[in-house]
Amino acid sequence: MSEITKKDMCCGCHACYNICPKNAITMIEDKKGFMYPVINHDKCINCGLCKKVCPILNNKKEDKKQIEAYACYNLNEYERMNSSSGGIFILIAKEIIGRGGVVFGASFDDNFNVIHSYVDSEEYVRKFMTSKYTQSSIGNIYKKVKEFLNDNRYVLFTGTPCQIEGLKSYLRKDYEKLYTQDIICHGVPSPKVWKKYVKYQEEKYNDKACKISFRNKDFGWTLYSTKIEFKRVTYSYIHSNDLFMKAFLSNICLRDSCYNCSFKKKYRVSDITLADYWGINNVHSDMNDDKGVSLIIVNSDKGRELFHSLKNNLKYVQTNLEDALKYNPAMIESANHSDNEKNFFDDIDCIDFDKLVKKYIPNTPLHVKIVNKIKYVIKKVFKI
Repeated sequence: MSEITKKDMCCGCHACYNICPKNAITMIEDKKGFMYPVINHDKCINCGLCKKVCPILNNKKEDKKQIEAYACYNLNEYERMNSSSGGIFILIAKEIIGRGGVVFGASFDDNFNVIHSYVDSEEYVRKFMTSKYTQSSIGNIYKKVKEFLNDNRYVLFTGTPCQIEGLKSYLRKDYEKLYTQDIICHGVPSPKVWKKYVKYQEEKYNDKACKISFRNKDFGWTLYSTKIEFKRVTYSYIHSNDLFMKAFLSNICLRDSCYNCSFKKKYRVSDITLADYWGINNVHSDMNDDKGVSLIIVNSDKGRELFHSLKNNLKYVQTNLEDALKYNPAMIESANHSDNEKNFFDDIDCIDFDKLVKKYIPNTPLHVKIVNKIKYVIKKVFKI
């Protein structure tokens, strides 16, 4: 049980952990693999800062403001194809680095754990590209953001909506050179489930994973695949057939707070929100070539200035946000609970990963898979 806010509401943003002046807060992993703050009362001086910076306890009101939305993609084919959607993040990151700035984002460590880190060169910023479908470990990264801002450096911080609000709450004031970019988030899967999946794949192929992509485009943007490059072989399955993605998309392994998310809202505190422009065929069909189209939502004057600096590298068209949200409901709607969630986690330590998923997540009927594949082939052949 979290000692700062109710456990089922705590989003694990680490704001309390970073702000504590006595290091009295430790982030402890629960049985599902998610981190929660625990207070050491022998160190605690009852300053109350942890509660003052908690974005759940101090949830910012959804203030209506002028926002703009665009369908767009990167004109650099290589960057676009190596991105999850339209390749916009890398353009934003390079712009900030070009100003002498620092970019923070989620990347894999050597063991494919997802962590937040930072870089200040184009050479290394690409590790933040593409989606990472598990909750990243923030650690003390908010402190590093503050250090760079106090040194008058430009900073781009990217993350989930709760991580952006956690950072803003921790900083407790605005910084002119801070730019923030969040995403339309479905929900964050358990790092424990992710580790179990990676271990399962390495044991299955008796090989060490060298590179992993959640959103590979070998089969196109729409039928994206999970791809694992081992030393000797390569695994690549369309997302609907991959065991981890089935668990993620069925909502069976998400953090408790994701089922009642405090940050699902139209008006964000971030400067820019990025997402896949799902439903693009129904709104701007001429933009879609199945290589990826991004929805970019400009939430602030700083976001507007940043977007304008990218325009020469984009194909873009202004879009109606309400039209876009018809196909991106996760911006304002929380994930639904899975009926099998409790049993799934009760069995996670005693059943092999493939058996666990097959036990608690129904298979897509074969006829649906066949129809979907036929639709995909028709679209590719006739370019519709």
